[in-house]
Amino acid sequence: MATNESAENNDDNRSTSSSSSHSQNNSNRSSYIHLLAGGLAGTFGAVLTCPLEVIKTRYQSSHNSFSKTNQIGQNLSRPSIISAFRFILQNEGVRGLFKGLVPNLVGVAPSRAIYFFAYANTKSFLVEAMQRETPLVHVTSAASAGIAMSTCTNPLWFVKTRLQLDQGNLRALDVVRKIHRENGFRGFYKGISASYVGVSETIVHFVIYEQIKAQLQLIQMSQNRSPDDPDLFNFVSYLGAAACSKSFASTMCYPHEVLRTRLREEGTKYRTLIQTFQTVLHEEGFAGFYRGLLTHLIRQIPNTAIMMSTYEIVVAIFSSNVTQTTTTSEVTTLHPRKVYVTNVDTEANAANESEN
Repeated sequence: MATNESAENNDDNRSTSSSSSHSQNNSNRSSYIHLLAGGLAGTFGAVLTCPLEVIKTRYQSSHNSFSKTNQIGQNLSRPSIISAFRFILQNEGVRGLFKGLVPNLVGVAPSRAIYFFAYANTKSFLVEAMQRETPLVHVTSAASAGIAMSTCTNPLWFVKTRLQLDQGNLRALDVVRKIHRENGFRGFYKGISASYVGVSETIVHFVIYEQIKAQLQLIQMSQNRSPDDPDLFNFVSYLGAAACSKSFASTMCYPHEVLRTRLREEGTKYRTLIQTFQTVLHEEGFAGFYRGLLTHLIRQIPNTAIMMSTYEIVVAIFSSNVTQTTTTSEVTTLHPRKVYVTNVDTEANAANESEN
C-alpha cells in the first residue's frame, strides 16, 4: 500500500512538473510571438510612410531644407507638404524621399521588437504581481518600454535624422565616421534627453488605447465573440482605437520631436534640452514647437494604426496555436466596473508601440 502511495505521488510530481514545463514553454513562445509581431509591424509601417518622415524632419529643422542654399534663419517660410514633396522629387529624385530608410529599416524592427517585448513582459509581470490590470500597469509598462527602446536604438535614429536633413549624397557610413571622430561614442546620443521626454507621448497613447480596447472587449464578449479572432471587426476596431489615441497623444506631446531634431542638427547652436527649449521659444515663439505637426499627424496616425493593427493580427494568428489556460485576470476600465477575461484576452491585450 505504501508502494502504491509512493507511485501515486511520483505520478503527481511528474504531472505537476510536466504542466509547469508546458506552461513555461507557452510563456516563452508567447514572448517570441510579441517580438516577431512588433518587428514585422514596425517595418511595414516605416516603409509606407518614409517620404512623409523625411518632409517632417526637414520642417522641424532650423535649416531651410527646401532651398538649394540650405540657409539658416528664424523666419524662413516652409512650403506646403505637396510643394515640399515636389521640391525633393525634382532636386534629389525618388531616392531623396527615402533618405534615412536604411538605418530606419535596420532600427525599426529591433526598436519595435524591443518596445513590444519590454511592454508585454513588464505588463505580464505587473499583472501577475498585482492580480489585476489597471491604468497604472499600462503607464509603467509603456514608460519602461519607451526608455528601453530609446536607450538601445538612439544611435540609429541620430544617423537617420542627419541623412534626412542632408540634400546631397551623404552616406550613413560617412555620418558614423564624422560623429565618432568629432564627438566619440557620446555623439550618437545627442537628443536622447528629448527622447526620454517623449516617453510621455507613449504613456498617453497607451493608456487611451488600452481603455478603448477594454471597452471593445466588453462589446465583443456581450456578443459572444472572441477578441482573438483575426476578423474584419477586430481589425477595424484596433485601427480606430490606435488612430484616436495616437492623434491625441501626438498633438499633446509634439514639442519634444522638434527639440530632438534640433539637438541632432550639425553645429553647436543647440546643446542641451533646456537651452534648446529656451532658444526655440525666444527665436520662434510657441509656434516653433509645432513645426511639421500636420505632416507628423498625416504620417504618424496611419503608420501607428497600420503597425498596431498588424501587430494585433500577427499575435492573434500565432497565439491561436498556443495552448491556453483558462484562468482569469481582472481588467479595470475607466468605468466603475470590472471585466474578467481569460489569459487569451490578457495576452491579446498585452502590448503594442513610438521613435519614428
